Amino acid sequence: MKTWTDESGVTIPANRITASEKLRENKAAKLLKQALALNEKLVSFKAEIETDCRKIFEAVKAENNSDKETKGNFIWHNFDRSIKVEVSINERIEFDELLIAIAKEKLESFISDNTTATEDMIKALVMEAFSTSRGKLDSKKVMSLVKYRQRIPQNKYPVFHEAIDTIEKAVRRPDSKTYFRIWAKDDKGEYQNVNLNFSNL
Repeated sequence: MKTWTDESGVTIPANRITASEKLRENKAAKLLKQALALNEKLVSFKAEIETDCRKIFEAVKAENNSDKETKGNFIWHNFDRSIKVEVSINERIEFDELLIAIAKEKLESFISDNTTATEDMIKALVMEAFSTSRGKLDSKKVMSLVKYRQRIPQNKYPVFHEAIDTIEKAVRRPDSKTYFRIWAKDDKGEYQNVNLNFSNL
């Protein structure tokens, strides 16, 4: 007697399998096979894009006698600019928990010691930067405080500057992702993204 085996390892007689179960079995296997084949092609294509972009970058450097290196963020076009290829790298930022706690403590000390209208504005920026979502800090908000270093006098607000220095020391970049995007101009002359969505590959 022909049998099927379920997820628990139990054998079921084939004559007890419904038509919809048989259809799902067949279609799931077919779709998985196609998905794996497409995934393999995308992985290969992504590697090809990466190689080609590196060749373009090196060629432009050579033509312009440049030794410049890049973190990977650049855009290039074909001759009539109807095609655009974009390379961008996104570095994930995390914070050393002890150092970021010290930075927050310094900023809280700064907030408690200063009360003018201008200082109230700075306090609002600090409070917003250290607000959490589901218990996690938003690294972009925290790092946004760094740009105020030049606007806030160090001799008047030394604790603020100490906190900013500590934030920078707390930064960790455990990994990064490289994104490749290809754009083509439509009939209106506007770039439209060719959606490949292989950022996780």
